[in-house]
Amino acid sequence: MLHLGIDLGGTKTELIALNAQGRELYRERRPTPQGDYAATVANIVAMVRDAEVSLGEQGTLGLGIPGALSRRTGRVKNANSTWLIGEDLQGDLERDLARPVRIENDANCFALSEATDGGGAGAESVFGVIIGTGCGGGLVYRGQIITGINAIGGEWGHNPLPWAALEDEPMPCYCGQQGCIETFLSGPGMARHFERTSGQALTAKEIAARARQGDAPAQAHLERYATWLAKGLASVINVFDPAVIVLGGGLSNIPMLYARVPQLWARWVFSDSVETRLVPPQYGDSSGVRGAAWLGAASEGGKD
Repeated sequence: MLHLGIDLGGTKTELIALNAQGRELYRERRPTPQGDYAATVANIVAMVRDAEVSLGEQGTLGLGIPGALSRRTGRVKNANSTWLIGEDLQGDLERDLARPVRIENDANCFALSEATDGGGAGAESVFGVIIGTGCGGGLVYRGQIITGINAIGGEWGHNPLPWAALEDEPMPCYCGQQGCIETFLSGPGMARHFERTSGQALTAKEIAARARQGDAPAQAHLERYATWLAKGLASVINVFDPAVIVLGGGLSNIPMLYARVPQLWARWVFSDSVETRLVPPQYGDSSGVRGAAWLGAASEGGKD
């Protein structure tokens, strides 16, 4: 059975085709028609049809989006790609492609990918974290995404930073609140806090590079960042108690986090020991689109 997955990003749309064993058969990227909903739908439809012509087989289809489907209306909400908001994306694609289409938040797709055959494979419960431009998350339990009654399962980034210290100055978040976890752990958040304490305007990538070169202010800031991440993840462990936490996004490429954060989070986890494993993503930037493919597979009863 052929399983197609699409990652609909703000600038690019990526399609992957997997066989039942998870082997990649086909991959293509095309620019996303920014600001044009009809063209976005047409682009997805064309990519699916071209892939199926090339492979000689029709497949299931899953789609990851930077938002969610409203439980009330079935239409897109909370999307960074604002031209999708309020549109019946699922209905339009199912009409044009004449098949069921599963749609999930892109962080949920990342989590599903890593839980299925990635860093969390074999674990009963997995929390997939995206720390990059924003700070998202997805929950998977026994191979199923926990979307939630409000379609916001795993959205840990819009809770306040727990156990905040006096020096952890809250900053405004785009959601309208102050001091959200995202304002500390996203790449832009890391950069803003570093500039406030050091007076240097650097990107998160530049801060990490300077830390590796022995720069003392950068190293101190990475230690603060690891503490923030440990606090945020400890609050997730206290609620969901996942067996594995997989980090994704650009900041997941900081190696010291995988040893340091588990050393720190025990202070805030309500347990005499912490067995949760913190691991890097097996598929890197491809995890999201692979997870979208497994969405479609799940709609047909799982992997063949």
